[in-house]
Amino acid sequence: MSKFLVHIHTGPSDPTKATLGCLIAATALKEGHDVTVFMAGDGVHLLADEHLETLVGTGTGALKDHIAAIAEGGGKFVLSGMSAKARGYDETLLEGHPAEFGMPDKLVELADAADTVLCY
Repeated sequence: MSKFLVHIHTGPSDPTKATLGCLIAATALKEGHDVTVFMAGDGVHLLADEHLETLVGTGTGALKDHIAAIAEGGGKFVLSGMSAKARGYDETLLEGHPAEFGMPDKLVELADAADTVLCY
């Protein structure tokens, strides 16, 4: 089993790219890998209900299905605390998800520990 870090910095303005990152994370989990998704920049919007419930990529599926698969498969989410705060989010964004806020040093730590790092 490998450790995957999927870094998503793309937000709802590019639904196909944003959902692709989540699809790949869910697929890696399904194949038995350990997966952490780090959302930064506009990627933090993806856990907000208004985007989570409606975002669908072309050929990459529904965001809510991928987020649910990641959570159910034991994946973890780390959201950039700086990105979230700059976009008006607080701890309520994390509710209902296996998620926490992290700073840039957390991203560096996760990347260093990962066998594979993918960015979307």
